[in-house]
Amino acid sequence: MTKQIDISSLNEWLIKYKNAWESRDPAAAAALFTVDAEYFWTPFEAPKRGRDEIAKAWADATSRQQDVHFSFDVLAVTGNTGIAHWHTSFLRMATGKHVELNGIIIAEFNGARLCRVFREWWHSSE
Repeated sequence: MTKQIDISSLNEWLIKYKNAWESRDPAAAAALFTVDAEYFWTPFEAPKRGRDEIAKAWADATSRQQDVHFSFDVLAVTGNTGIAHWHTSFLRMATGKHVELNGIIIAEFNGARLCRVFREWWHSSE
């Protein structure tokens, strides 16, 4: 029988996601996903596919960020899908400007509680 996620396991996964982002660790972020995961940063771009693409995209994005703070609230869990609201703030290193991101995540998990499909919608204030 496949393990379904619950609020507690989604919360644990998001804490690991938070730690990966705040420490700007693309390997730790990629390890949260299945080897064939699809990571949709926006609804209009092709997804990052697999851990290697996810790690590369994370490395590129976080290399330009400093003093990252991530917070979240779990909104719902149904079956193997979790939904959360998140907020991130950081300093953009190239400009010295403070950036805030606010968004929603919908994540589908496998039985090992690794994310296999990750979709997010977010807005930025800079």
